[in-house]
Amino acid sequence: MSRLYRAPHRALQDRFRTRALADRIETVAAATVIEDESRAFIESRDLFFLSTIDPDGRPTVSHKGGAPGFVRVLDDRTLAFPNYDGNGMYLSMGNARLNPQVGLLFIDFERPHRLRVQGRASVSADDPLIHEWPGADLLVRVAVEDLWQNCPRYIHRYRRVAASPYVPVAGAEAPLAGWKRIDGMQDVLSDADQRRAEDEGVISEQAWTDQIRRGDPRA
Repeated sequence: MSRLYRAPHRALQDRFRTRALADRIETVAAATVIEDESRAFIESRDLFFLSTIDPDGRPTVSHKGGAPGFVRVLDDRTLAFPNYDGNGMYLSMGNARLNPQVGLLFIDFERPHRLRVQGRASVSADDPLIHEWPGADLLVRVAVEDLWQNCPRYIHRYRRVAASPYVPVAGAEAPLAGWKRIDGMQDVLSDADQRRAEDEGVISEQAWTDQIRRGDPRA
């Protein structure tokens, strides 16, 4: 009995005559525990993509970034990562609280490699480990159910240029997000963020959009 494949997968595998290949890949590449090599890869990453399911059953994907090691393997069946200050929508975190089924995709773009993780998430502001991640407002634990390596052949090779200046660092205040300086957002920001926006200079939405197009790190 396959853990990964159901009738729709099998129908396509049979159509393209890849059932035996798919079974072999599941046998050699899929796992239910995080082994040492996968742990090292996960904890070396400074980004991953998180898939969650919204209240209407629609999948959504978000990018999560931090310093290398911001995703931590707690044991061979559990990993954890922080949620940092964002746009206040809490879409991924709210989705995970409603439906804990999540997918994570870890990629190395410099030495093409990728690892998929499927599991069940729990989201908490009171997790006893949350203080080990400076700047985290929530901590997510994922009980891993399946993980497997993927072929890297379609991963384009990119070189890491610089870390985001917004990644929280212990003992230092992260810069104010560029969009929080937009004039049309001031009335919905916290008092502290409004003061910081005034100190740094309020800008128009067009000015922020122009920063994004130029690749300005302040955007």
